[in-house]
Amino acid sequence: MTDDAPLPETLELAADLRAAVGELVRALRPGDALPQNQAAVLGLLVRDGRACTVAELAAHQRVRHQSMARTVALLVEAGLVVQQPHATDGRKLLVTPTEAGRSALFEQRARREARIAAAIEARLDPGERETLRAAVALLRRLP
Repeated sequence: MTDDAPLPETLELAADLRAAVGELVRALRPGDALPQNQAAVLGLLVRDGRACTVAELAAHQRVRHQSMARTVALLVEAGLVVQQPHATDGRKLLVTPTEAGRSALFEQRARREARIAAAIEARLDPGERETLRAAVALLRRLP
């Protein structure tokens, strides 16, 4: 074991955290109007606030260009994004979210947040809620 290797108890904590976050995410997916891959693309476009090419989206999401092209085509068909010619390279198209796309993303996020809030209120006492608030602050420091 090198000096840089995490301690066994830290690896166990990391595994527990990964599993708990995964369970939470999977519990929130039922009822989503947008498939995960489409929500991820919309989230990226809205968060970054700029237009992207399919190639840029594919690289960011670490998927093949063909897979991203299909995802973007489905989003265009649903009216959630539009493609417009690139200003300086006529061979490229830029993908931007529509107002309907922004609304769909925000509605999905709001629904998930409401489910989490309801679970927090139903299952955690005030002290546990404060512990959770502190844990969220710690989680933000990890990336």
